[in-house]
Amino acid sequence: MGRWVWVCGAVVAMASAACSTQDRAASPTSPVDSTSAALAGQLSVPSGFQVTYFARNLPGVRFMALGPDGAVYASEPAAGKVVRVWDVNGDGVADSVATAVSGLDRPHGLAFHGGYLYIASMSNVARVRLGADGRAIGPPEKLVSIPGGGGHWTRTIVFGADSMMYVSIGSSCNLCVETNPERASVMRFDANGQQGERFAFGLRNAVGMALNPTTHEMWVSQNERDNLPPDHQNLPPEEINILHEGKDYGWPYCYTDRGAAVPNPEFHDPARCAGTVPAALEMQAHSAPLGMTFLTNATTFPAEYRGDLLLAFHGSWDRDVPTGAKVVRVHVANGLPVSYEDFIAGWQRPDGSRWGRPVDVMVYKDGSVLVSDDQADAIYRVFH
Repeated sequence: MGRWVWVCGAVVAMASAACSTQDRAASPTSPVDSTSAALAGQLSVPSGFQVTYFARNLPGVRFMALGPDGAVYASEPAAGKVVRVWDVNGDGVADSVATAVSGLDRPHGLAFHGGYLYIASMSNVARVRLGADGRAIGPPEKLVSIPGGGGHWTRTIVFGADSMMYVSIGSSCNLCVETNPERASVMRFDANGQQGERFAFGLRNAVGMALNPTTHEMWVSQNERDNLPPDHQNLPPEEINILHEGKDYGWPYCYTDRGAAVPNPEFHDPARCAGTVPAALEMQAHSAPLGMTFLTNATTFPAEYRGDLLLAFHGSWDRDVPTGAKVVRVHVANGLPVSYEDFIAGWQRPDGSRWGRPVDVMVYKDGSVLVSDDQADAIYRVFH
């Protein structure tokens, strides 16, 4: 397939002297400004697609959610806040950035449901009502306490077709038997944070979550273990898993390779692995798959994309030849992921260094797709 390269568009500038750090007005610039010129030629996309800046100067931006007001809400974990990124005039470039909710404990996953913004932070899930200006009305209401600490701090939240709240909680370690059953699992609660139960487990760090709009099944992207002897660079594969209630997806006892559950050498328990669910799709080891979205409502994309999925690879840290730092298209057939291919690449330079790392993908209100980047502190807009 032919490919071409273009990164352009106006950008959100730093706050002017007239703006507070809580409410930053954007200063649109020419598509040929020095910043855009410096980035031109670095991102590759399939023929016919374009990538532009939607917003910049969003420190450590991670997960996103589209608000009922049409604005984009994005988490900035290090700053402990959620920001509202708003394209006022509808030209595909954000015009303002304002703090929507602050004082949070490393917020990550976001979801709108029942008139509330739900926020999954490292130690809790909270919700808040927003005013007409997109700012919190009062302090967040804490619904659920979550075990914190350890190696995986991100928490992701998605509401299912059953209107129940699904929360992913990563493991505390690379490989261990957890003492808290909520770790390395996806928990399910009602919208008030009650009726909590472990929905699926054996999921070392299922950061990405997306509801399949056709089957109504919950899909997750799974970051598998590190330091697996003898081929730690290419094993075990990263995974997409389709969750079913009460099922065990293997970790820490086993991993999926070539469609089969393989015992981890530290436990060597084939009998335990026999009762686990293998990955629905295996992907390059250590790619660090994070946010993902189905393209059903991506109306600016060609029709053949609509049943597929986009998935952000944050990138490896422990391979001699780094991998990842790209967005891939996952092909879906008969309700299952069957293959994947590069969709956006170029954040990683030929020498393995990176100028950006994609985190989350989201279908925007105009049918384009937004991609967040926590290294370049930006959100990109992709359309056909």
